[in-house]
Amino acid sequence: MELLTLKDRYVIGLEKLEFSESQVSVMKQDLQELQPILITTSKETVELIKVIEKETEIAEAKKKLVAADEAEANAAASASQSIKDECEAKLAEAMPAMHAAISALDTLKQNDISLVKSMSNPPAGVKLVMEAVCIMKGLKADKKPNESGKMVEDFWPVAKKMLGDMKFLDSLREYDKDSIPGPIINRIRRDYTSNPEFDPSIIKNVSSACEGLCKWVRALDIYDKVAKVVAPKRKSLEGAMAVLDDQMSKLNEKQQELKIITDKLNGLNDDLDAKQTEKKNLEDNIELTKVKIVRAEKLISGLGGEKERWTQNVATLSDTYDNIVGDVLLSASVVAYLGPFTLAYRQDCLKEWYHMCKEKGIPLNDNFSLSTTLGEPVTIRDWQIAGLPVDSFSIDNGIIVTSANRWPLMIDPQGQANKWVKNMEKANKLEVIKLSNPNYTRTLENCLQFGNPCLLENIGEELDPILEPVLLRQTFKEAGVECMRLGDQIIEYSREFRLYITTRLRNPHYLPEVSVKVTLINFMITPMGLEDQLLGIVAAKEKPELEEKKNQLILESAKNKRQLKEIEDKIWRSCQHLREIF
Repeated sequence: MELLTLKDRYVIGLEKLEFSESQVSVMKQDLQELQPILITTSKETVELIKVIEKETEIAEAKKKLVAADEAEANAAASASQSIKDECEAKLAEAMPAMHAAISALDTLKQNDISLVKSMSNPPAGVKLVMEAVCIMKGLKADKKPNESGKMVEDFWPVAKKMLGDMKFLDSLREYDKDSIPGPIINRIRRDYTSNPEFDPSIIKNVSSACEGLCKWVRALDIYDKVAKVVAPKRKSLEGAMAVLDDQMSKLNEKQQELKIITDKLNGLNDDLDAKQTEKKNLEDNIELTKVKIVRAEKLISGLGGEKERWTQNVATLSDTYDNIVGDVLLSASVVAYLGPFTLAYRQDCLKEWYHMCKEKGIPLNDNFSLSTTLGEPVTIRDWQIAGLPVDSFSIDNGIIVTSANRWPLMIDPQGQANKWVKNMEKANKLEVIKLSNPNYTRTLENCLQFGNPCLLENIGEELDPILEPVLLRQTFKEAGVECMRLGDQIIEYSREFRLYITTRLRNPHYLPEVSVKVTLINFMITPMGLEDQLLGIVAAKEKPELEEKKNQLILESAKNKRQLKEIEDKIWRSCQHLREIF
């Protein structure tokens, strides 16, 4: 699965590079097409601004005219309102009396009127009131001689006839109070309202009906006085209102013209906003396209050199994936069976197994290598820095140590495995013990409990039986915690624990019951490894600066490989979001 994931990374990386290359030409074409549109839009915007400036001047001039007419109309309206208020104030003085008289008429009934009519010789007060009513209605009195023989006016026969009219009261209510003839109202004031006997409180004593009629006459007198004053003002008000209506008509026309101009100006401004927005979007789009082109070109120039290597890696990984069954089969066989043997014997076994796989039709790599199948270049380089010899035999031994299911027992007469393990696990708080140490079990317990690595060195051909649970990894659960029994003690077991065993014996003979519990690995030095170590010693003596340079180069090479892997991981994560760049 890891192999397939790694292959997919390179494939996706190559696809992204090809996508970037194709997008650059597309974006350049888009950029060429956007530039003329931006120029046209900018030109249209400038022309529209000029039109708006001209229309704005027209609108401002029209606004001034409308403001002047509006001020004039407001002044006329204020004058008209002042006249109207004055008229209403004057009328307010007379209207209460008029309303009271009408209310008094409303209280009269036809029986009251009939009672007055039936009087054959009415009291003087009744005659006085009826005379005034007849005069107000413009009725002529009868002429008859008095006691001295002089002809005088007699209004009673006329009054009786008037009282006989069924619509008499309605005629009083509907009396045209605004058009009372001057001679009539003058006579009323001379002969009646100025007469002390013409008082509703006095008339009330002789006739309740005549009391209401008396109030009506007096109210008309008061109203007429006010109306005479108000009439000229009403004419002025009518003239002012006519002027105001004319001005308001002209003002409305100009306001309508202004509205048309303003609406047109608002429409132009909306068009300008749309053009400016379009221009801004085009500018942003062009700028973004330029940025994308720069990004894509940086990506192509930065990763262009990797394209050939990635293509080769894809081909290699594809071949490895196709042959993974046979490669893993041979790798598992090496780890399980070939650890105790020499390099020559391992190679003979691998050749035989290779031919067997070919005969059975099992796919495998023609250039099979354990380090290629199970090894990680960065990890192997770290091992070599820690002291593992650089020959393939030693590298395969290191892979067997880290890949086997059983704890490794390394045949290490030259001590190179011992040195390698100590350097490799130094940062992880490695504990070194020997079976000869009296308290080695206490140290081993601590390592099992806290997950520290442990190196059991210089063992013989037999192992302490107390180590059997550790070698067989005999763990059990107690109270939900994974535990192991070591002697009489039950201790917690950490999955981080690692055990390494080394022996100095050149050709030890381990019984089968020991061999099945550990992974035996032959760590005897090879000629190539010995040559490399001797060369290092000679160079350190003769040319110490070259040996130091070599060590620095080894460290830098390991560091560069780690950085290369980190950079590839970073590039992979960036490629996941590459479409967002475009």
